[in-house]
Amino acid sequence: MQSDNRIFDDFVKVINGAAGTFAGMAREGEAAARERFKGFVGGMDFVARDEFEAVKAMAAAARDENEVLKARIEALEAKLGGAAAAPAAKAAKAPKAAAPKKVRTKKGDADPAL
Repeated sequence: MQSDNRIFDDFVKVINGAAGTFAGMAREGEAAARERFKGFVGGMDFVARDEFEAVKAMAAAARDENEVLKARIEALEAKLGGAAAAPAAKAAKAPKAAAPKKVRTKKGDADPAL
């Protein structure tokens, strides 16, 4: 037995329409919030992941090259004998000067420590 009541049919249509409207509003709100967040983060001068990875790879390559050059210098000093190795040993044992403090400046300003 199915009733032929149009009030319930109309009520169901209104509820379905409202649910669709709320779902659309939620999608639009999420998209707007995502765009605002992108704008906020974009203004903070963050580095992109691919740029970070490229610089990280360059630093690793420079570190490796430094190790190779250090080994070559030690080999050359060993070939020259003790006379050339002594000043290098003194330099290696000398206390290192403290690095200057880095000062955070606005983008585009010159670093006063330089």
